[in-house]
Amino acid sequence: MSWFILVVSGVFEAVWATALGRSDGLSRLWPTVVFFSALVVSMGGLAWSMRDLPTGTAYAVWVAVAAVCTVAWAMTTGEEPVTALRILFLTVIIGGVIGLKLVS
Repeated sequence: MSWFILVVSGVFEAVWATALGRSDGLSRLWPTVVFFSALVVSMGGLAWSMRDLPTGTAYAVWVAVAAVCTVAWAMTTGEEPVTALRILFLTVIIGGVIGLKLVS
């Protein structure tokens, strides 16, 4: 269950990172509300999962999931270009997360 919560928390980190970018320095109401809400959920899930998982592993997975989701969303919406190298390196990050799970 800790791994599931950790991955979901990573997705919420991607949500708050995206919302923060769209908030124009926390000056737009709804992106700011989404930012703070997703931040609380993301940090809470990370903290909860760290009760069972080592800190380094939990943090690395949390950041990796968020990074992949944030870039994937930006590529899906056209904010960032889709290239073979980007997809390759995102795949490498995902492989690292799977590796951390396997050795835990």
